[in-house]
Amino acid sequence: MRAVVQRVTSASVSVDNQVISQISKGLMVLVGVGTDDTIADALSLSKKILTLRVFSDPNDPGKMWRTSVKDIDGEILCVSQFTLMANTTKGNKPDFHRAMSTELSRELYATFLNNLSQAYKPEKIRDGRFGAMMNVSLTNEGPVTFTLDSRKFEYVN
Repeated sequence: MRAVVQRVTSASVSVDNQVISQISKGLMVLVGVGTDDTIADALSLSKKILTLRVFSDPNDPGKMWRTSVKDIDGEILCVSQFTLMANTTKGNKPDFHRAMSTELSRELYATFLNNLSQAYKPEKIRDGRFGAMMNVSLTNEGPVTFTLDSRKFEYVN
C-alpha cells in the first residue's frame, strides 16, 4: 500500500458539489492499494500514519518532528486513490496493472480505515467516497508531505 501524507490545517472532500467529509488540524492521507497488498500492509501503514512524528512540540513550537497526529489529538481524512499505484516508466500513458481490482481494494481499504479507527479515535477518522469522482481541498501546513509505502521499494523493478 502506498500513501501520500500531508500535514494540514484543514481538508475536505466533495462529491457532486457537496462536502461529504472535512477535518481541521491533522493529516490528509491519499491511499493506493496494490495487487499484492494484504491485511499486514493495511496494519503497518495505519500504524505508521498514527505514529509518524510530523508536528511540533506543543510546548515549544520551534521544535519540529516531536509529536504524532495522536499526540496532538488531530484528525485524519483518508481518500482512496488507485492512481498512486501507476507505473509511469514507459511512454506517456500511466499503467494501472499494479492497482488492486475495485472490489478487493474496497475491502482492504475498509480494513485500513477500521485499523485507524480501532487504534485511535473513530470520530477523528474521516473518509472520502470510494470509487467516486471527488474534489479534494486542503491547506498543507509547512508544507509537509511524506510518501509511505508498506513495501518500500518492492514495487520498483
